[in-house]
Amino acid sequence: MEINAVRGTRDILPDENIKWQYIEHIVRNIFARYGYTEIKTPIFERTELFIRGIGETTDIVEKEMYTFLDRKGRSLTLRPEGTAGAIRAFLEHKMFASSPLTKLFYIGPMFRYERPQAGRYRQHTQIGAEALGSINPFVDAEIITMLINIFEHLGLKNLSVELNTVGCKECRPVYRDKLQEYLAASENELCEDCKNRLTRNPLRILDCKVSSCKEIVKNVPDIADSLCSDCQKHFDSVKKYLDLVEIKYIRNKFLVRGLDYYTKTVFEISYENLGAQNAVAAGGRYDNLIEELGGPSMPGIGFAMGIDRLVIAMDDQKISFPKEEVDVFLAIMGEEVAKYAFNLIHILRKNDIHAEVLYENKSLKNQFSYAGKIGSKFVIIAGENEVLKNIITIKNMETKQQSEVNLEEAIAIIKAQVDRLKV
Repeated sequence: MEINAVRGTRDILPDENIKWQYIEHIVRNIFARYGYTEIKTPIFERTELFIRGIGETTDIVEKEMYTFLDRKGRSLTLRPEGTAGAIRAFLEHKMFASSPLTKLFYIGPMFRYERPQAGRYRQHTQIGAEALGSINPFVDAEIITMLINIFEHLGLKNLSVELNTVGCKECRPVYRDKLQEYLAASENELCEDCKNRLTRNPLRILDCKVSSCKEIVKNVPDIADSLCSDCQKHFDSVKKYLDLVEIKYIRNKFLVRGLDYYTKTVFEISYENLGAQNAVAAGGRYDNLIEELGGPSMPGIGFAMGIDRLVIAMDDQKISFPKEEVDVFLAIMGEEVAKYAFNLIHILRKNDIHAEVLYENKSLKNQFSYAGKIGSKFVIIAGENEVLKNIITIKNMETKQQSEVNLEEAIAIIKAQVDRLKV
């Protein structure tokens, strides 16, 4: 019986992995420009971390977490998102003691038991960032501009930025009461999940994807009418900063995000050709989460984006990805020169030259054909003549020029051409 990958997971094969590496390379460079440093946290954590951090009434905690007991009966969960683990590490190692502002990023797999669809898997890889320690709306706007910078470097266009505020613990209860009062009249028409949310977490109803619920919430009260002066001032400042650098955004009063820890600013960046689940990046501010997880009273803001969706969006826009290029192919003429060829290709690779070879005994014609197929810039011929004379026969596959040189000259020729192509 053939064993296949588990539903909701998939293999990232070499051709696609090149795309992933390219995206990771771009985001690492941009994170560095903005002062973010990488953190790696465990793939599984204590279940309590996500219950306290994400919220008991969220779909993630109620329906989607991969939770299990270890051999000592402790409840552990494969991480469904990256923020809670990053903050747990931030607190456990007292990172807040060394700097008033800590900027972290991470790249790694997350796990959610949900219906698999294009760009959405039960194991998916997220890129995320967290800025911990500042309440300044400057940081909110900066983290959105950083995302836009990433997408511009990836070549992505036609993205929309949606922005909202979900208030704070002072003004959100006022809005919650208004929302419950409005929705109570349509309680019987709500889906079963939203009937439960009505008393427990009515803001989650605004994010429901069921068509009947979407129709009911069309004319709900706007949270903007319930904001306290501090939240209103904060949101106005975020918008002014974005206006200053000419980042276009849409204010979406239904945008609340799927996690309970958000306060004030929330945002999504989406690409319409991805379908119903069209967000490529999303995040927001969480000024109470650090304290709720046992730390000091300290604000924070962050975002996450999925690599799978980025690749789909880039492919849809026909954005080309750089391919791994072969510098030189070593054509071996006869088994008797194998030792010479083995030493030669070893020296080439030690000199940072990408060198390939066919390990099976093939005709010179077949070897040249393979060199062309893999796009090798040069072919070095290793035959009895080269061994006897202690020379290198090298052919430029672009100009078709062929010459006999010594090893040092061959390395210099190859590296000069490779450097020229990389400029």
